[in-house]
Amino acid sequence: MAKINTRGNRAAQTGNRITRRGLPKKSGGIGLHVTGKARRRFKSNMQKRKVRFSDGTVRRMWVRVRDLKSGLYDNPNKKDFAKVKA
Repeated sequence: MAKINTRGNRAAQTGNRITRRGLPKKSGGIGLHVTGKARRRFKSNMQKRKVRFSDGTVRRMWVRVRDLKSGLYDNPNKKDFAKVKA
């Protein structure tokens, strides 16, 4: 299974890695100069987790950590072993 965000189908974005040379002006130099640009990819922070679907099935899939933190996915492991408060 590919590491594609299933919620929104977003893949990795592309950008540049910019290499600079020189001393910044605020540090007493004459400024930074760009000496090179290389293409790179910005990948989503993905983890493989078990996810429970609305029909009750459980499947392992790649999910974004941002969605896990927001509580978007139902975690079957934590729900089965939830502590009951007295």
